[in-house]
Amino acid sequence: MIGLLQRVREARVEVAGEIVGRIGPGLLALVCAEQGDSEAQADKLLAKMLKLRIFSDEAGKMNRSVQDLDGQGTCGGLLIVSQFTLAADTRGGNRPSFTQAAPPAQGERLYDYFVAQARAVHPMVATGRFAADMQVHLVNDGPVTLPLRIAPPG
Repeated sequence: MIGLLQRVREARVEVAGEIVGRIGPGLLALVCAEQGDSEAQADKLLAKMLKLRIFSDEAGKMNRSVQDLDGQGTCGGLLIVSQFTLAADTRGGNRPSFTQAAPPAQGERLYDYFVAQARAVHPMVATGRFAADMQVHLVNDGPVTLPLRIAPPG
């Protein structure tokens, strides 16, 4: 499973002009299920995402996670958006191949699972809409953008 994390001051996602998800300071997480992924990869990606220390402490060092933005237990928002294009293979020609992305039904099932697990352990979760034409707006903080990948077995 692939995640692209962006530390944001704020972010929102719109579908057909309607805001379907919005957060203040926190993480915008673009996620993609790959062929062979299961709940195990989703669980590992979420755990890594929530614990990753990419928010600044009082000294300006990246020592805080989205679960503790201020050292007092204040959680940041988590905006989760599905994006199958993260699985693009651009090695051949000029047109990307997406054969490594999970089929739509599997991708949606794992996305829904990922969101449900996130909501079970994190108090501020917003989402995009799976397979919708979305417009994502963000104010990247830093900028800080990190790719994560939990490889499928095999």
